[in-house]
Amino acid sequence: MYKRSIYQTFREVDLLDKKKTVTALKAGEDRAILLGLGMILSSVMIYFVLGITTLRSFADSVWTEEGVCAVLNSTVTADRNCSYSCGSDCWRVSKYPCLQVYVSVNNTGRVSRLSHNEETQYAGSECFFVPRCQKDSVAMHNIIINISKHLKMNQQLPCYYDPSGQRETVLLTRLYDHNVIFLSLLWPSCMLTGGTLIIMMVKLTQYLSRLCEEIGKINR
Repeated sequence: MYKRSIYQTFREVDLLDKKKTVTALKAGEDRAILLGLGMILSSVMIYFVLGITTLRSFADSVWTEEGVCAVLNSTVTADRNCSYSCGSDCWRVSKYPCLQVYVSVNNTGRVSRLSHNEETQYAGSECFFVPRCQKDSVAMHNIIINISKHLKMNQQLPCYYDPSGQRETVLLTRLYDHNVIFLSLLWPSCMLTGGTLIIMMVKLTQYLSRLCEEIGKINR
């Protein structure tokens, strides 16, 4: 009788330990599944934000063909006004020189105006580059002069143009090219893949655990 009571005590302790282990494992599995679902939902939200910003700008851009631009003329024209913030509800006017650059694309003989990127073009500016407006107009003047010198030293430049010919202007750089799109989609794709793998591993572990329990019951 005494031996049976000792055996029952050890068995109860063993069953209690197993229940604690199962509970801890289940809690860990639940946290892992929540982590995986969180990663998947976060990646979907990032995809959505990229879709309405970066991918949309990339798809709407007509400057898709890459070519070689020969600089024909680079001239600093009259100053242009810009406004900068000087505090809450305070704006002041500054000036920067307008640099106009004309190029020939792929030696076709057709003269086109060169813009820095889509932002400069969409702003409706005839200048090649619009610096960030600031109080120090001399600094902005030096930036434009340095760009002009660089363009005069490099007569052949890679550029982007509209293959349909609807836009006469060409771009020196694109805000969102294929490399930017690839890097933008890489991280949410890794997050989506990681979250899916976590959930799959948890489900596989649960399946193998149930399979082992069924095999153990059959052997008994």
